[in-house]
Amino acid sequence: MRYNSVLDLHTHTVASGHAYCSLREMAKAASEKGLEVLGITEHAPSMPGTCHKFYFNNLKVVPREMYGIQLLLGSEVNILDAQGTVDLGQHTLSSMDVVIASLHTPCMKPASKLENTEAYLNVMKNPYVNIIGHPDDGRYEIDYEALVQGAKEYGKVLELNNHSMDSECTRENAVENDTVMLELCKKYQVPVVMDSDAHFDLLIGEFDLARDLLEKLDFPEELVLNRSADAIRKYVNRKF
Repeated sequence: MRYNSVLDLHTHTVASGHAYCSLREMAKAASEKGLEVLGITEHAPSMPGTCHKFYFNNLKVVPREMYGIQLLLGSEVNILDAQGTVDLGQHTLSSMDVVIASLHTPCMKPASKLENTEAYLNVMKNPYVNIIGHPDDGRYEIDYEALVQGAKEYGKVLELNNHSMDSECTRENAVENDTVMLELCKKYQVPVVMDSDAHFDLLIGEFDLARDLLEKLDFPEELVLNRSADAIRKYVNRKF
């Protein structure tokens, strides 16, 4: 299979408020699917219904190996404005194994193309942010060339979010936007990571829609970081 994957870095447990499995259930499911690395990235505090910042400050008590796989525990932080402000402080972020930064409508309303693009580019300046989450939502018009060039400049990974391409997802025009993004990633040699954005254990590591698009575009396999734990290691905060 092209675009083999040993990892999934964007998943949520019941702690996020609108997901349905425990941390142990997610880790066990990932192990049973043959993954080597699982990222659990709970929604940060500005998302309605999610956990308090104390949850993130206490992640130190959780083992980083479970059911034979490596756990990367962190957060999907919310970008709050065009300045790239996020809803966890730098001290907390510095202790996270992996940090995804995303735009969500409850936390930042879609703005102008310039402001939306600046939000992504400014959050990339944060040293603890590793991945730009689902930058494919057509509700947020952005300059994709600037996005990809920014990821290259700041050493960030762009996410190919499998859930975004699901017909039931509320994000808009994801396939079209991902196509533009991936073609630019080829041009500028910027890496991507396939993520499930799983809110239930059965969805961990499910990348059929992402793989189909990568196949269609004949995207270089060496730019897809899911291929090995070694490939992703330098892009996350904890060097497991």
